[in-house]
Amino acid sequence: MSVVYILAHFDDEYCALPMIWQAAREGLTQRFVYLADYRDAALGQRRLAETRSFLQRHGIEASAVVPLGLGSGAFDQSLHRSVDLLLPELSQLLAGMGRVTRLVAPAWEGGHMDHDACAFMAVRLAQRIDEPEIRQFTLYNGWGLPGPLLRGGAPLAENGARRQVRLTSAEWLRWMAGVRAFPSQAYAWSGIWPAMFAGLLARGFAWQTLAPERVSARPHAGSLFYERMFKTPYEDVRAALDAART
Repeated sequence: MSVVYILAHFDDEYCALPMIWQAAREGLTQRFVYLADYRDAALGQRRLAETRSFLQRHGIEASAVVPLGLGSGAFDQSLHRSVDLLLPELSQLLAGMGRVTRLVAPAWEGGHMDHDACAFMAVRLAQRIDEPEIRQFTLYNGWGLPGPLLRGGAPLAENGARRQVRLTSAEWLRWMAGVRAFPSQAYAWSGIWPAMFAGLLARGFAWQTLAPERVSARPHAGSLFYERMFKTPYEDVRAALDAART
């Protein structure tokens, strides 16, 4: 039995670390598939190396990391426009992995359009491979906030019941310190990390089941974080995803 993580960017796995530890305790084989390409090829390779090193520290072999998006032209911030390209390749890849019992994806939460595209693809992929369980984990969203403000570690109520993963004090400290594994993204994490752990320490870490119907609805009422920060309207993302459904 195995769990496959459908991720956009190298370093997204950092936000799912308690789930990685939990799957290891369950004895599941874990594989990590990354979908984003990078216009700066050297940066893409550097980020891949950071992710492999991070996961190896947590017992994951380098061979379990699959950079499917590198060289594909499915660039960062535009995965929603590349579903037709990526989904068949994902299906073929997973067909060669044996029995996949669980998919894990970033939450459908309106934080980053690439994360939401991964959630959408996880749902479509599950329909092609005997309906494995789909779990989603929050990264960040802008529910109820203006401008550049975000909520980290704050699962949306719209995504259903929260399943808590208990962490020891040592695990919390190890997780918090683990952000140092991604020096190429120090600027981005300097804005996300404080909000993320403020939310996590207040609420604890929890994942949610991703129901297929969720990816057909707006993540939450009001403006989405990616609408404010990336100037990408939800309607554009919705249209691209709907066009790729067949």
